[in-house]
Amino acid sequence: MKYRVGICQFQPQLMVPDLNRLRLNRFLSGLQADLIVLPELTVSGYVFQNREEVEKVAEDARQGPTAILFRQLAKLNNTSYVLGFVESQSDRIYNSAMLVNPDGQIHIYRKTHLFLEEKNWFTPGDSGLQVFPAKDGVKIGLMICFDWIFPEAARTLALKGAQIIAHPANLVLPWCQKAMLIRSLENRVFTLTANRIGHERNGDRELSFTGMSQITGIQGEIIKRLGNRGEKVFITEIDPEEALDKKVTPRNDILQDRRPELYL
Repeated sequence: MKYRVGICQFQPQLMVPDLNRLRLNRFLSGLQADLIVLPELTVSGYVFQNREEVEKVAEDARQGPTAILFRQLAKLNNTSYVLGFVESQSDRIYNSAMLVNPDGQIHIYRKTHLFLEEKNWFTPGDSGLQVFPAKDGVKIGLMICFDWIFPEAARTLALKGAQIIAHPANLVLPWCQKAMLIRSLENRVFTLTANRIGHERNGDRELSFTGMSQITGIQGEIIKRLGNRGEKVFITEIDPEEALDKKVTPRNDILQDRRPELYL
């Protein structure tokens, strides 16, 4: 099965979501793919100073301006998109990701493992690690950024049938890209890590992001890794049905050979 997947490496401007949405609309218009993954908090930026700033850029997961834009793009380009955003839900705010499909369906994941100051602004995710159908029914598992360091996250998605793990990220530590090779290998899934780039400062807080967005294959190989600078979309073709084969040898299946009764 031929399936065109892409990673979008992007640098949002902090606290100007309307401008970021406008730029993303121009950036993605006309690109032909089945699935494109974008970074964590794609339209808001990341380095917040207080909860009030976070509240200003929070939006409804299905009726907010980002959902409206990506429904339009998904229909127009016949593409599924995964991207991170600040979700407002009642009196709670989540670091979330949406999967938007060409038929208008939206699926939501709320980040399970919060990183550093995220614990000051966001409610820990309550969605659980879930797998959803994308275009053509391909099964997509969602995780966000720091979820990478917990092997249970990717394994849970694999156990639930994920063929591709979509991984929006705002990475600042140096280890994730290497670790995701292992996540692909130990679960025999494709992973699409879409990281942001650039340096962001807000008052006395500042962070630099590592870029190097990547697509990895089921044997832990790098299919494509971008550089640490520059906004770019890279699209390639994979066969997601390869991720249904969990055999490492004719007698070893990485899921069937598990012995969870001995693990704790």
